[in-house]
Amino acid sequence: MIVGAHVIVYSKNPEADRAFFRDVLKLSSVDAGQGWLIFALPPAEAAFHPGENDRHEMYFMCDDLMATIESLKDKQVKCGAVKEERWGSLTTIALPGGGKIGLYQPKHPMAIRG
Repeated sequence: MIVGAHVIVYSKNPEADRAFFRDVLKLSSVDAGQGWLIFALPPAEAAFHPGENDRHEMYFMCDDLMATIESLKDKQVKCGAVKEERWGSLTTIALPGGGKIGLYQPKHPMAIRG
């Protein structure tokens, strides 16, 4: 029986990105040993798109993209330009380790809402 999903985000500075998830995004975590934090995430969905195998992306979803961007800005978090797609309004969140994760307000039905 599948009980959950585990997402791995590769980073050139994982300590900084862990601190960002803990201190800025305020996600709860457990210590798997020696400060190796594993974070609880909001409810998640999985979608399969055509493309090259072994390429994966991570997006956080929100109900109000502009309000979320403003909230992150108050915490000195840089977001990319907002793009409108048929499936949602999206931006990126700059991580301290140099990477980016997506953030979007869906325009599509959400599986986590039934």
